[in-house]
Amino acid sequence: MITNLNQHLPDDHPRVKEFFLARQPILNTDQDLVAYELLFRRASSGPANVVDDLAATASVIAHASELGIGNVIGNSLGFFNVDAAVLMCDFVNFLPSDKVVLEILETVEITHELVERVTELVRQGFTFALDDVISHSDELRNLLPLIKIIKIDITGMSHAELSKLAAHFRNEGKLLLAEKVETVEQFEACMELGFHYFQGYYFARPVILSGKKLAPSQLAIMQLMTLIMADAETAEIERNIKKDASLVLTLLRLANTPGVGVTQRIDSLGQALTVLGRRQLQRWLQIILYAEHNKGSHFTSPLLQLATTRGKLLELITEQLRPDNRSMADTAFTVGIMSLMDTLFGQSMEEILDQVSVVDEVTDALLYRKGFYGDLLKLAEYIEQIEKTGALLIPTLQKLELSIEDLYALQLTAFEWSNNVSACV
Repeated sequence: MITNLNQHLPDDHPRVKEFFLARQPILNTDQDLVAYELLFRRASSGPANVVDDLAATASVIAHASELGIGNVIGNSLGFFNVDAAVLMCDFVNFLPSDKVVLEILETVEITHELVERVTELVRQGFTFALDDVISHSDELRNLLPLIKIIKIDITGMSHAELSKLAAHFRNEGKLLLAEKVETVEQFEACMELGFHYFQGYYFARPVILSGKKLAPSQLAIMQLMTLIMADAETAEIERNIKKDASLVLTLLRLANTPGVGVTQRIDSLGQALTVLGRRQLQRWLQIILYAEHNKGSHFTSPLLQLATTRGKLLELITEQLRPDNRSMADTAFTVGIMSLMDTLFGQSMEEILDQVSVVDEVTDALLYRKGFYGDLLKLAEYIEQIEKTGALLIPTLQKLELSIEDLYALQLTAFEWSNNVSACV
């Protein structure tokens, strides 16, 4: 029996704004971004409560029009955790079937009614995944034909166990998704075992390569950034940009993005530089560095997406907390986007800061997570890995004097902005 939303949620059910929202990237074998798992955690400094987390998912789905699913996931798919109660409610249909994957938790009892409901939703075009699988039990037999993706938490699992489990579900014709992939070595091991998708922040961890040199295109952009910080003449900056036709085209595209706020089309480099200004130009060059790293891909670079989201979120928070200081917001953006450059370049952050002139507050934030900007950066990192660091969110918000409701709204804006930018570079 399908239940109604109001029957499922009690009168005193927490509002959606009382939950933290996090999106965790899911990559394919080419390490391109293909999906996000959307996680909702009750605003509590204690351990995660599964009941509250599922209630959070239900609440967010119920407020789908307010959330703006497309703004959060862009052109990617969105993975949602669901339990039996959520599945049996009619408000699942708030979600677009072609844009989401419904993850059935491993704790869900496989009943005849549940199988019938999943069958109905599959007919409606929904895709299902089975979450946190650690074995191939007989209980799954009736549900398994309806499941497309098997998510396997690789934490603490031996290579032999993982190999046996992966082989079983591959033989069943399932797509395999490895969860909690935290190192490049784990990614490579799962690749060898035939996994199709990978979830975890291994791609954002720096692998320092001794003596690594920047690519010519990256070096040219770094040189341009140096000219801007040295307050060089506009004509000299324009001459250097014109040496790279692809850079000119990219800057023109970026100058015409909705976030810049221009009312008419920008068609020349001179116009673009005038509209953008020095600070904005420096910002776009920082973004293009990440795009250059992923040049030639037909998909979104997860590193670009993560860096631009961090940068914009830190900027938006600073604008709210320090509304009369525009330069602080610009600095916050720089901290956010530079925080992943050690991963981008395969160099230590110390080496990178030797090549780029930044103020002491930026150095303190990037190297030691100290000061106002360091607190902002920690907040962004805590949100990204909310399952591990969620307990640290409330104290950090209190220190910054930022409300959960404000953070939620700023996140949505940052997600939308990052999705738009990634589509342009």
